[in-house]
Amino acid sequence: MIIKVINPNTTQSMTDKIGATARLVAAAGTEIIAVSPRFGPVSIEGHYDEALSVVGVLDEIRSGEAAGVDAYVIACFGDPGLLAARELASGPVIGIAEAAMHAASVLTTGFSVVTTLVRSCIIAEHLTHNYGMAKFCRGIHGTDLAVLDLEESGSDAYQVVLNSCRQALATDRSGAIVMGCAGMSDLCVRLQDELEVPVIDGVTAAIKWAEGMVAIGLKTSKKGDLALPIGKLFSGDLARFGK
Repeated sequence: MIIKVINPNTTQSMTDKIGATARLVAAAGTEIIAVSPRFGPVSIEGHYDEALSVVGVLDEIRSGEAAGVDAYVIACFGDPGLLAARELASGPVIGIAEAAMHAASVLTTGFSVVTTLVRSCIIAEHLTHNYGMAKFCRGIHGTDLAVLDLEESGSDAYQVVLNSCRQALATDRSGAIVMGCAGMSDLCVRLQDELEVPVIDGVTAAIKWAEGMVAIGLKTSKKGDLALPIGKLFSGDLARFGK
């Protein structure tokens, strides 16, 4: 089984970290291919960044289909381009926010999200409604860490995240923490030990969900709105995406 993990930003150190986290939980026989697009933002911290990242994500889906990839994980908490990716892909495509929230909903009656910039909280809130998770999500907390702060060795990012998690648990009376950034994936085990509640990383949750669906032979439906894209011509820089 081949699972392609797409970090929609172009920061290679984050992609490497995400890939390592995914491989820690992947089953024997599962090959993890972790990639960044060839073009796009170095970090994703708003609607503009997300929009500009989507074409790169779809480019990686297209190449994955040609290479026989079985499933995909979009490793950004905004799940950019998720439905468009599902149009292109034959196998399952899982977003890490989607995976983490669903996992949390079966582990507790209420969870809190701890993410990076405060402005990202609104995007996460939109996702809770889109995924039917608003009834489980008791709060979304921004640390005001920039995404790339998580890549700086020797920074105080871990302590900032830990403090925010503690505040979220107390304020929201929640039973679990959902990490609101793929760049936090390497913090989860340590946080869980300190907080003594489930701390859910969407990367690992998405890997196991994708493995399970492939194992039981499920693919993305091609009836209705997730049918393959309609063949047509594209202009300018997007010409190669057309028929």
